[in-house]
Amino acid sequence: MFSPNACRFLLSLSLVLLIVGPAVSKPRKGQRLATGSWGGPHIRIEVGSRSAEIDYDCANGTINGPLSIDSRGRFTWRGTHHREHGGPIRAGEEGNDRPATYSGFVKGDSMTLTVKLSDTDEVLETYTLKRGSFGRVVKCK
Repeated sequence: MFSPNACRFLLSLSLVLLIVGPAVSKPRKGQRLATGSWGGPHIRIEVGSRSAEIDYDCANGTINGPLSIDSRGRFTWRGTHHREHGGPIRAGEEGNDRPATYSGFVKGDSMTLTVKLSDTDEVLETYTLKRGSFGRVVKCK
């Protein structure tokens, strides 16, 4: 049989594995992106608890939430992209909202975001944003 020291060791090891094992083996659930302002050159995002509003140079968009990120900081979100133009909106002018995919990753207070039109797979731009920044956006006139 086992010596008393070996039995105590095996019992202790078993207890540790029972307590720690489930926490280690479970994949982490997605976290939510921090709310507030994220900004960078040519883009600003206002993140709410369930969605986000985006302002770009001569465009705007929305992201439908919640804005979850995986345990490695990666994300893919769905929303809309709306191109703007200079001058007033004309009577009878139809909207130009397009379905968009917003993908990238977050590391600390930095985000890399790629905007792609879902219906054509056209990549519009990749941005680098910082949490707490209001960005710098130039609107069409």
